[in-house]
This record gives sequence, structure tokens and C-alpha cells, in this order.
Amino acid sequence: MSTRTSATPEHLHLLDLADPVTHVDHDLSDVWRHLREHEPVFWHRSVNGRPGFWVLTRHADVSAVYLDNKRFTSANGNVLATLLLGGDPASGTMAAVSDGHRHAGIRSILLKVFTPRALQAVVEELQENTRRLLQQVATGQAIDFAQDVAAHIPLTTICDLLGVPADDRGFLYERATTALGSESAEQSPVEVWQARNDILGYFDKLADQRRQKPGDDAVSALATCTMDGKQLTKEEITTNCYSLILGGDETSRLSMVGAVLTFTEHPHQWQALKRGDVDLSKAVEEVLRWTTPAIHFGRTAVADVDINGTKIRSGDIVTLWNSSANMDPTVFDNPSRFDLGRSPNKHISFGKGPHFCLGAYLGRAEIRAMLHSLREVVSDIEVAGEPRRLYSNLLSGMSSLPVKLKPTADTKFLSSPSAAVPPLSQGIGTPRARHGRASRG
Repeated sequence: MSTRTSATPEHLHLLDLADPVTHVDHDLSDVWRHLREHEPVFWHRSVNGRPGFWVLTRHADVSAVYLDNKRFTSANGNVLATLLLGGDPASGTMAAVSDGHRHAGIRSILLKVFTPRALQAVVEELQENTRRLLQQVATGQAIDFAQDVAAHIPLTTICDLLGVPADDRGFLYERATTALGSESAEQSPVEVWQARNDILGYFDKLADQRRQKPGDDAVSALATCTMDGKQLTKEEITTNCYSLILGGDETSRLSMVGAVLTFTEHPHQWQALKRGDVDLSKAVEEVLRWTTPAIHFGRTAVADVDINGTKIRSGDIVTLWNSSANMDPTVFDNPSRFDLGRSPNKHISFGKGPHFCLGAYLGRAEIRAMLHSLREVVSDIEVAGEPRRLYSNLLSGMSSLPVKLKPTADTKFLSSPSAAVPPLSQGIGTPRARHGRASRG
């Protein structure tokens, strides 16, 4: 990963926040600081014929729009990729890009699968699987943490909840990472479109199977439930499965990778974790704040609104920059300090309000399991190669992170593959084999 250059406020008229290159090549910390202090409601110019949009950077403003589903809607899309194209094709069927009665109904169905009580057995197995996987790879030899560790845990867990057979998981992993980001600009829009359709097609077939023979998984819940006396449509089932497989993997995975890289840059915090000086729950929240895997979300105004003295007109696109809000000094004391003991920690990495992340409890459990296992199994972390940053304007993190994990003195190695977390795919080939390269975390 080449070193990113610091963008300055003077670059604002040149920057295109919708372009993944902007986020891959530039550190935007100074830009966010300037906007928070001087232009908290900033109009982003039209680029290449795309609509212009508002940029909100203060924690208070971002939070207020997240909470306001009366004057701001998600139905036209909730990320720049769809908002700038005029809307999301899943609007009205996927909970994430729906509002009102339909959104509440679908969300209530899915919440039953994601309650702490429903997830108790899943979390217990997650903790054991995470520890066993780290015991396997903590040998002092170079591994790709993004590929060999972080890629397994969230995807395995969400696929268990969806009832996805083990043989199909490598396929879904590869398709999901293609749909949300890549390593370079070489990936074409056609590849992204195809990846999304492949995921939808897969769950279309799985939904048919679950309607015929339901289980206790999330796909079965969607396929057999009723709303207003009617079953969900196939489109509603498949689009929400698509949302779960992408959302259930990316945040936790990128947070885990980001945490490991950050520990190499802030060794005093790694040692604090190792000594048990910090509460794991607080550490999880700081990892989520510091890494902020989802850089932004978006809404469309459905009424004229005044924000900080600036008039937002009905129909305007409004983008909410979590990456800035999570560094707002009016909310976080010394926000540029990575502090695993930070409290309070009112980050918004899971959003807020009616669209607060369904999988937040599970995501926290996954990161906690990783931090606990790192503390118990690993004595030291050393970067062993050049990390690579994900090419995306939505997700922040590393697609590849070569490291050496040195084991603690009492760590027992698990050299047999059968003793560790099952591979992402059996019969299709692991993501590493499919791509022919150690990447795509």
C-alpha cells in the first residue's frame, strides 16, 4: 500500500468524494477538520454530469439526519453509488432502502433472528472458532490476516445464520467483495453488476428450497413469514438476503483487520490489551470508532430543511460522513488518539435511528471474540509485507494485511486444517485460489 498523501482544505474544489481514488490515495483528516469547523454543511459540486450533493461532517448533524426518517428518506438509495444514479433498484423491497410500514415490517421479522437470546449459541461457537483459528495461524510465519483470518469469521457466522451450505460460501465471499469494492480501478461496473446479480440469483434458489423445506435460519424466516396477511415477494426475500450477506460480513471483517494494523502502529495499546488493562467491551467500541468501516451513508431530503443555517431543498442528496463524525472533538476527547479504554464512546459506525444496523450485536461479538483471542493466543504482531487498501468510496480498510503473529508461550498449535474454522469454500476453491493471489480480504 503506497503512503497516502494528506489532502488539505485547498484541495476541496478538486476532490471528488464519490471517487474511490480519493479515499485510497488521500488522508482526508485535515479536510474533515476544516469542514467540521468552517463548512459543516458543504455543497459538493457536480462531477462528470453526476448530481451534486450535500456533505455533513459534524457528529450532531449526521446523528440528527440518521434519526429523522420523516424529512429524509433511504428509499432513493443509502450510498453514493446508487444515489448518484437516481435511485436503488431494491427500493421498497430491501429494508435498508425502504421506509415506513414496509421497512418496519421486514425489520421486525429479521430482528427475531438477531436478538441476543437467539444468537447465544452462535456467539459461543464464534468464540471457540475464533480462538482455534488464531491458534492455527499464530506460528510466527507470515500470513495474510485479511485473507487467512478475518475473511473467515464474519462470513462463516452470517452464512450459518442464513443457512448457506459450506460448499457455497467461497462463491458468496468472492461475489460479495466484488460487489462492494476491489483493489484497483480495473474492476468494471459490469463486474460489479454481475456480482450483485449472482448473489440475488443464489438466494432466489435458496428461498425456493426454504419455502419447500424451512429451517430455523434467516432465509427460512423471510421465506415463510407473512406481512399484512401475505407472504413476502421473492424480490423482498432475495434483496434482504443480499443486504445481510454484505452487511453481516464487511463491518466486522474490516474492523478486525484495521485493529491488527493499528496495534502495530500503537504498541502501547496492544500491550494494554495484552495485560488486561482495558475492558474488552470498551476496546470493541474504540476499534469500531477508529476503523469506521462504513465511510458514509446517504439520504434524500423529502422536505426543505435548515441545517446549521443552510437550506437543504426537497430532493437534494445528503451524505453523512461517519469517518468525520467519529473524529468530532466536540464528542470525543482527543479523537486522534487510539484509546481502547475510551469512555464514553458515542461513535456512529453502526448508524443510528430506524436504520441502525440489525447486526450490531453480532458484529460487536465478532470483534470482541477476535480481541480476546488475540490477547490470549498472540504475543506480538509484526507487519510482514505491504498492506493493500480496499478500493471503495463506501468501505474503509485493508484488502490485504501480511503479518507475523507470534504465539504466546502456552499456545498450542493446530496444524490440522480440520481442527480450525472450516474453509470458506469446499469444492469451489478458496478465494485465494479463485483469484490466484493472496488478497481480497
